[in-house]
Amino acid sequence: MSDNRHFDALVSKGNPVGEVIGVDRFLVRVKGLQPVNVHALIMFDDGSKGFVYQIMEDHTIVLHLGSVPVIVGVMAVVQHNELVSKVGKGFIGRVVSVNGDPLDGKGPITAESAWPIFNPAPMLYERELLDKQLVTGVTVIDEMFPIVRGQRMALIGDSKSGKSALATQVAISQRDTDVVVIYVLIAKRRSDVDMLLTRLENTNAMGTAIVVVSTMFESLISSYLAPYVACALGEYLWQKLDQDAVIIYDDLTSHAQIYREISLLAETSPGRESYPGDMFYAHSSLLERAGKLNRNHKTLTSIPLVLANGGDITAYMPTNIMSITDGQWILDMNIFRDTMRPAVNTGLSVTRVGGVGQSKRQKTLLAQTQIALNAYKQAEQFAHFGSELALTAQKDLERGKHIYELLNQAPEDTYSIAAQTLMLDIIINLKDDQMLDVKKMKEHVLEYSVKVKDDKDFEKNRDELLKKSLVELKK
Repeated sequence: MSDNRHFDALVSKGNPVGEVIGVDRFLVRVKGLQPVNVHALIMFDDGSKGFVYQIMEDHTIVLHLGSVPVIVGVMAVVQHNELVSKVGKGFIGRVVSVNGDPLDGKGPITAESAWPIFNPAPMLYERELLDKQLVTGVTVIDEMFPIVRGQRMALIGDSKSGKSALATQVAISQRDTDVVVIYVLIAKRRSDVDMLLTRLENTNAMGTAIVVVSTMFESLISSYLAPYVACALGEYLWQKLDQDAVIIYDDLTSHAQIYREISLLAETSPGRESYPGDMFYAHSSLLERAGKLNRNHKTLTSIPLVLANGGDITAYMPTNIMSITDGQWILDMNIFRDTMRPAVNTGLSVTRVGGVGQSKRQKTLLAQTQIALNAYKQAEQFAHFGSELALTAQKDLERGKHIYELLNQAPEDTYSIAAQTLMLDIIINLKDDQMLDVKKMKEHVLEYSVKVKDDKDFEKNRDELLKKSLVELKK
């Protein structure tokens, strides 16, 4: 009854009114409603809602947000000129639906404000250069392909190559920092949702996270809106509450497929792989909302996950996202099968701005590590022939094995930048007559890394950790 009264009040105010002339599942064609904006919020007289998707010459296409389809002949009225989402600090630590309703059974959430779901990205003059590293706790990323706060970094890989596990690892690493993580699940299975929530709860990372959930059993429209709602939550924290935030979109391939389905039903001309012509705009307008503001020096970082079927990173969606982002971590199934975790392909992954957040020592070690890995690959090829290797090639082979053992990291393990740098420095500068136990080094690195405050501390603790990690040679 109250919904009808609300509808009548909107009509009485003189808001544009229309009549439903066609319904195709969630796609509603409405005659009238003029003047109206794209993305305007519409209320039907049964109390359900929708938003304007396209404006045609003689009718308007509205995407229905309700679970029960509307029927032809019902009336519709413009409720709001733009689609907004509930936002606020109260959402931190909570699991919510696309509508902003709690899903964790912890009681209602008090919204502080409403924020446009399709908010435009900040202008160039409102931004400033990025300079602070976002620590992920993952050695191969922080040392070789770092991400800085405010960057957009794509995470690309085949199905089951560990994309979600790595993204969760990044989220968990922020629990002791001043960064809030917004993790959005797009059209996922219930088991995927449960797995993420269990890992966040078990690692005490849920307290600084917001999880936005849309499952494959909900309407396509909810899943289509999910990443934009998550971005609105992040933007409010970033722009209004001066809070650094990271958004993990899991994943944008599912989102693109949903958008393709909606567009094909709306009879939009299909383009490459049947995706609509504005597919690139749909994702670029979303990811460009990240960055760093010059008025509060705070950042919003975006990490979109993208599926590369069969590992083909030249397909439409991976190349689309690569051209929008500032670098990509590429996960490789062959590396994954070699039991390397995370299965980051060090030859194809790249970061375009991440290096600005690294220290001088990190940059030097990165250059040395890349040279060492190239030498390892050459030595490995020679070793295949079964011939006797030269001493330098044997050393290259041993050093490469140590580096890969260091980079191989279980999802629950995270290391500080100091710990990563100590271990990498030891491996790169190991003498010919020394034998290293990498597993032992990983076990003891924490007790030494916490003591590192400056260069003098670094060298002293590196030497002590090296002594503790050496294999004693039997006489």
